[in-house]
Amino acid sequence: MAPTAALGDSFRSFFDSVDSFFSNLAAVHLGSLLLAFCAFTAYLSLRARASYNILRAAYPDSKFQFRYIWGAYFAGYGFNSVIPARGGDVIRLFLTRTAVPGSSYPAVAASFAVEIIFDVVMGSLMLAFAFTQGAFPKPPDFSKLKAFDLSFFAQNPHFALFFLTFLGVAILLAFAILSIRIQAFWRRVRQGLTILSDRRRYLREVFGVQLGAWAFRFTAFWFMLEAFRVGASVEGVLLVLGVNAVGAAVPFTPQGAGVTQALLVKVFHGAAPGATVAAYSVGQQIAIAALTFALGFAALVFIFRIRSFKEVIARGREDRQAAQAAPAA
Repeated sequence: MAPTAALGDSFRSFFDSVDSFFSNLAAVHLGSLLLAFCAFTAYLSLRARASYNILRAAYPDSKFQFRYIWGAYFAGYGFNSVIPARGGDVIRLFLTRTAVPGSSYPAVAASFAVEIIFDVVMGSLMLAFAFTQGAFPKPPDFSKLKAFDLSFFAQNPHFALFFLTFLGVAILLAFAILSIRIQAFWRRVRQGLTILSDRRRYLREVFGVQLGAWAFRFTAFWFMLEAFRVGASVEGVLLVLGVNAVGAAVPFTPQGAGVTQALLVKVFHGAAPGATVAAYSVGQQIAIAALTFALGFAALVFIFRIRSFKEVIARGREDRQAAQAAPAA
């Protein structure tokens, strides 16, 4: 009964915060919210530029336009904002592959992995800061949070270990099967990682660009805190970034919504009235989801001439089947 009770508490806490958000909607400072939207759009655009640079290194002889990579990035991020389990990454994979002539799915997927290096570094720094400030609950206390996806694993460490082990073995098995069935698989994977062989180029065109993107991300959450009347500070923004790092690691809800909401309430407890903190804990997620979903859908319609996410999924499935049917190069 404990997991069921945790699930009920999680949903009750989340929807109570949603209610607080709509009850306090009139108090949101629209000017600050608009600035947050502009900064977050710039953040994602720079991330898309880093992705473009990675693909240019992998396919130096192919000609493709940045706007398609930008559109694919926003479409994938927007879909991830409303659908759990990072389904938007599949959409981004298909759109990016079709945007780069002569590209392959393994190489494009590997190029996405290059971006994660920066995320791991910065996410680790943000988490280290959050834990040293004493604002985060200790890992054993995660089970007390009203977030089902996080508390369930904290309450069942043996299952969590089994799940992570199973996931790791499944990934290794998938790679082994692919390497047997497709002789060119590993060569294509290495092609997606080409930019890592040039350290200076990677630091300049990927790591440096992503660092600049994080400056805009910091700015976005600064104005988001101001918009919801929580009060912006350097420490507060760094804590929000730490919370988001945890949410990104638990993709069982869209952008880790349940985990993020529960941790934000914990982190900002006492920093502002309870209703204000509750409204912010889901308000920033709703605002960002609405922004990125709208931009992602616009990218599908005006850049790729696709009318719905359902259509892009269907096209992606057809393209993947055609790629599997074709003989390996």
